Amino acid sequence: MSKDDIFTKIPELNYTETAQNIDPNEFEKLIHGRRSVRVYIEEKISDEIINKCIDAALLAPSSSNLQPWEFYRVKSPEKKKEIAKYCLNQPAARTASELIICVARRDTWKKHAKQMLELFESDKEQETPSSVISYYSKLVYLANTIGPCGIVGFFKKILIAFKRLSGVMPGGNSSVSDMRVWAHKSTALACENLMLAFRAYGYDSCPMEGFDESKVNKFLNLPKGAEATMIISAGKRADNGVYGQRVRFPKEQFYFEI
Repeated sequence: MSKDDIFTKIPELNYTETAQNIDPNEFEKLIHGRRSVRVYIEEKISDEIINKCIDAALLAPSSSNLQPWEFYRVKSPEKKKEIAKYCLNQPAARTASELIICVARRDTWKKHAKQMLELFESDKEQETPSSVISYYSKLVYLANTIGPCGIVGFFKKILIAFKRLSGVMPGGNSSVSDMRVWAHKSTALACENLMLAFRAYGYDSCPMEGFDESKVNKFLNLPKGAEATMIISAGKRADNGVYGQRVRFPKEQFYFEI
């Protein structure tokens, strides 16, 4: 099997999944109904709904399905006050029923790649294609390993540059900065799922990037390879919770057909 088969060959699987019918009008209502709410009333969100919203967040797509994220629900009133302080005491944090810290992990990919391989091995109903095994046992490591002081990533960049002279070659992750971007991108996708889920269950949210990252990371006792992407507040919106009409610049400014 050639290396190209990993990306180009359609695997032979005895698995099918029928797409669910979704009401596009309801979907549009959900998208248009999600607003960044800055003030909430005092109404708790049940644990059942919180768990359903977290489950929705965990269904977000991620790079190579390596799921480089974690979510921390801040439950105690004292800790909520502390996190609100780290969020500059903005009303979106101070009045929220729930505060969820969304964390990007650039240091868990090896563990999760191993979990994927273990899942494939334990699947008795379907044989995993060799290309998939090769991907998770070899290519994932090649793409994400940067080595001590970035030495592996440095040589990887040079190799990729030469490969691109004669063909197509994805960049992979060659530095800590690359890995940070990689992890935050996937985590941000999960954050959007989380906010849409809150809206679907009748609650609102606000994604906050304005916080003291160093203090929040220390508060969670995060390791070096982890950092907060954003803090999402949630609750039942107050009458003055939305500060104004939604502002979007012209579509032509952002959308192009080539």
